[in-house]
Amino acid sequence: MTTIGIRELARSSAILEGHDYAQIEDKKTKQAKGLIVSNEYAEVVKKYIDKLVAKKHQQEVDEIMQFAGSCEIHSRFLNLTDREIREKIAQEKYGE
Repeated sequence: MTTIGIRELARSSAILEGHDYAQIEDKKTKQAKGLIVSNEYAEVVKKYIDKLVAKKHQQEVDEIMQFAGSCEIHSRFLNLTDREIREKIAQEKYGE
């Protein structure tokens, strides 16, 4: 894998010619900052990343949906707002 410094890339993008991809690295901290992909493979990489993001979102939705419908509302509370439900419970509890 070709590693290019941020400053090198800023000085000249001609460094990228002849490479399918290159890793961008902060030479001072030796920390990877990203990856540059040639235009030839850009669409393939974009589709792959879109699939990964969609899969991640679907997993999050699936985690939430496992709880959907797990609670049942008693028939006496149907079509009431949360405030009305609290008032009704208080009336039944304290007998107003």
